[in-house]
Amino acid sequence: MKKATLSLVVGLALTGLTGCQTQESTQQTDVKSVTQQQMSFNQFSQQFVSDFWKESPTWALYSGYHKYDGILKIPNKENRQASILFNEQQLAKLAQFDTDKLSANELIDYRLIENLLKRNLWEITTFKSWQWNPSAYNVAGGFAQLINEDFAPFDARLRSVLARMENVPAFYEAARHNIHNPTLEHTQLAQMQNQGAFSVFSEDLLDSAKNSGLTTAEKKLFEQRFNASTKAIKAHIDWLAALAAKLEKEGARSFRIGEERYEEKFAFDIQAGMSGKALYEKALADKLRVQTEMAKITTQLWSKYFDTPQPKDQNKATRQLIDKLSAKHVKREDFVDEVRAQIPELVKFVNEKNLVTLNPEKPLVVRETPAYMRGFAGASISAPGPYEKSSNTYYNVTPLDAMDAESAESYLREYNHWILQVLNIHEAIPGHYTQLVYSNESPSMIKSLFGNGAMIEGWAVYTERMMLEEGYGDFEPEMWLMYYKWNLRVIANTLLDYSIQVKGMTEEQALDLMVNEAFQQQAEAEGKWRRATLSQVQLTSYYSGYREIYDFREELKGIEGDNFDLKTFHEQFLSYGSAPVKYVRQLMLEK
Repeated sequence: MKKATLSLVVGLALTGLTGCQTQESTQQTDVKSVTQQQMSFNQFSQQFVSDFWKESPTWALYSGYHKYDGILKIPNKENRQASILFNEQQLAKLAQFDTDKLSANELIDYRLIENLLKRNLWEITTFKSWQWNPSAYNVAGGFAQLINEDFAPFDARLRSVLARMENVPAFYEAARHNIHNPTLEHTQLAQMQNQGAFSVFSEDLLDSAKNSGLTTAEKKLFEQRFNASTKAIKAHIDWLAALAAKLEKEGARSFRIGEERYEEKFAFDIQAGMSGKALYEKALADKLRVQTEMAKITTQLWSKYFDTPQPKDQNKATRQLIDKLSAKHVKREDFVDEVRAQIPELVKFVNEKNLVTLNPEKPLVVRETPAYMRGFAGASISAPGPYEKSSNTYYNVTPLDAMDAESAESYLREYNHWILQVLNIHEAIPGHYTQLVYSNESPSMIKSLFGNGAMIEGWAVYTERMMLEEGYGDFEPEMWLMYYKWNLRVIANTLLDYSIQVKGMTEEQALDLMVNEAFQQQAEAEGKWRRATLSQVQLTSYYSGYREIYDFREELKGIEGDNFDLKTFHEQFLSYGSAPVKYVRQLMLEK
């Protein structure tokens, strides 16, 4: 929607010439002042990004900025103090700007930078997860990025690996010095994920270096540092194993962060304009609404699948129907291949329905989840940053070969014929993959680089419902039932996260909610419990962002009426990068 702008008309008949000139001169001065401030803020933003990469070289590497690829920062006290100083200095620079004189677009960038800096300080000085979360210490990801991403000649990337390996032993030594009163859950996760580091620090890597174009001296140093790195990782894993055993025997710090820290983290991470408690209460009401919709579909379908009378207990009847339908799923050994096969069908539907423009030149590659990334989520997206827009986006799908037969069957029933399609909408087309491609094209580097997780996750959840509304699945009741089941999981994520971290929900209570009220399979519920013990607030981002996006779309429909166009809405919404939804809404309503 475009808002009318008012032009200033000066009536010479009503004002003297001198008065007119004074007013005009004042207006020009004001405009010049604002323009200079905006130019100054643009310059600050550019310099901030440049300085930030120097402060956070691994983040820069993931974002596709390769000036500092060879630097692995040691997480010691000296570098923490340097980080505190950096964030304080940048906040002081930011405070010099008069926010009333910034454009709406620049004000959003201002708020994103401010939130990032304040969160960084809060993390170091208040939350202090660097003390109690051992899984924060794992060097594998940065090295994997250098080895696997074809952004530069292999020899050049090997030289960055060589430089980066120098600090691996000191990295883990500092990690052990930092870790104090950790949780058992994060200690065990650190054990497992650091074991996965050997999929990166493999003999194949060493052989590649030996057969590369590195000089003889570089090859010798590479082997020395490789051996020192693998030795350091093994020693750290042994240390973690001993620590975990001690924690199991003597007791450990609770993974629950409590209400005060939860609300602080929620405000930084979600930026939704409401408290964590308010979102929790909203989710409670939505849970009942979705369960009611599922009960209606269950009554509609009951006689198609059962000869027996429908139970009077609505949730029990819905559960039985879902269990019946969930038997329809892909074979265990075909799980990853089936995901790969569904992507072209989603692309075809989006193009035929003209829902959003997809760029065929931005590759999406379905791959098995790398070992060092496993143990947290079964499916995820690894997207290139705005500096490497043409690089592959990876859809990571964890194969089921590590599961026993019973667990694999439970997992496959959860990701059955219908829900696997919804998962692929969420992760790939037109969900995360599509949104992140658009985000990289945003003219604002700040919005692309320092995006809001609730907007990113919310978009993916929004697309699930949008696709079904537009006819994906041919309005099949079974598809809608399974969609509601999936959507109920999003709602349950918020209920779980708040209840576990703040209200002390037990594992038994959490599993009861997921299995008996959200109709999830046991394996999925157990995996979600584990995830909820390892993260805080992130699980609420799906529901928070989804509700904001969907509600805004419906609001805009009411404003624009017959002029509303879904594709235009999607592409305009996505054009603002990954800014918080409340800010995107503000910008779109001002158009």
